[in-house]
Amino acid sequence: MRALLLVDLLIGGYNFGTIWAHEVDIFRSWRLVGRHFQEIQRVHWKKLPYWVLAPVGAGFALSIAMLWLAPNGSPPWGSWGSFGSQAASAVLTAATWGRWQASLARDPRGPESPYLDRILATHWIRTALYSANALIVLAWTVAVFG
Repeated sequence: MRALLLVDLLIGGYNFGTIWAHEVDIFRSWRLVGRHFQEIQRVHWKKLPYWVLAPVGAGFALSIAMLWLAPNGSPPWGSWGSFGSQAASAVLTAATWGRWQASLARDPRGPESPYLDRILATHWIRTALYSANALIVLAWTVAVFG
């Protein structure tokens, strides 16, 4: 089970990097693309399943599995904190950011869309949740292997 924790650490680190790329660069760059916005959105959506959704899904599934498969010596806050941060992000994504991104992809206003405004104003919450997950799993790994 210690190997699963290391896999969890790797996935958590990867997801940490992708969420920060979206927060700091990708979403904010969409304001600058003008008439190419719809084309960029189509390309973005085609890549999303591979470089974002699959790792996020794997991390969430692993956080569920680790509730039962946590290595000996695991602090309870490790598995529950990882699961909680990812579950909160999944629920909020389904309720807000996912819907807004889908609407944004169809909005002819492109970078002037109010959906992009909403994403830019609130996406820090999802970034904080995935950052928290990465830090929780790192601390959990140190607690188990340290």
